[in-house]
Amino acid sequence: MPPTLEVECTSDECEIDMLELHYTYDMPDDVGVDDFVCPYCQRSSVLEEIVV
Repeated sequence: MPPTLEVECTSDECEIDMLELHYTYDMPDDVGVDDFVCPYCQRSSVLEEIVV
């Protein structure tokens, strides 16, 4: 099953608290949270991976 990355936006000004990124098998192995931006506030430095 392809990986799922759970991410939270830590910006106090953003309305999104959590999102899930679902990859395909074609996604490179070294892709991580730093490669994405928040779809609401368009910032990448505020995204953090949720580790459960």
